Amino acid sequence: MRRAAAVGAGALLAFAAVAVTSAEERPETGTGTGTGAGDDTEKRTVPDFLGLGLWRVFTRLDRRTRLDVHDVSGRDRRVLWPSRWQVCTQYPEAGADLDRRTTVMIGVVRRGETCPPRVRTARR
Repeated sequence: MRRAAAVGAGALLAFAAVAVTSAEERPETGTGTGTGAGDDTEKRTVPDFLGLGLWRVFTRLDRRTRLDVHDVSGRDRRVLWPSRWQVCTQYPEAGADLDRRTTVMIGVVRRGETCPPRVRTARR
């Protein structure tokens, strides 16, 4: 059983590396995915992630962006497989400027669960 778990985790990490590489090759304006010497002068903004799958967060944010992901269902679960979670909250809000010091905080629940009402309306 341990070997199967290790192989599964290794496959996920390999898939994540491929997805991030392909996302970097696609230039998107305003999402912070550009590469090159002019990145520091390029204005980057936070995309709108509400209602999307957590995997989209990883593929749309620049790899240098600090990211804090936590379960907002109140069960304090670990978020291990991004494809099984959906975004309920995000801070900063969509359209906010994104710089080196910004940490994007994402609140998630498992797919198929509804976002808690107190979380849906509250923004920090």
